[in-house]
Amino acid sequence: MKDFLLSPMGLLLIYLILINLITFLTFGADKRRAKRDQWRIRERTLFLLAVIGGSVGALLGMYVFHHKTRHWYFCVGMPAILLLQIALPVIISRLL
Repeated sequence: MKDFLLSPMGLLLIYLILINLITFLTFGADKRRAKRDQWRIRERTLFLLAVIGGSVGALLGMYVFHHKTRHWYFCVGMPAILLLQIALPVIISRLL
């Protein structure tokens, strides 16, 4: 198990788990701040977290916290980011 976690695939798995957890919690924190009329997390930050690997956490955060689900650019953008993140490695692997 230790060998796997230290391998490139293991490190990628750890990274993806962490970035998705951070993204999910960030969506929750922003929803909480919205309800309390407090300073908010920028939308570009939420998108950046999705782009750098947290798209699953973003989608889960959107629907678990019912946050940003009325904004078309989130409802379209987050699934599009996830699809690109799935498609790009597949396309690249077929080209190699």
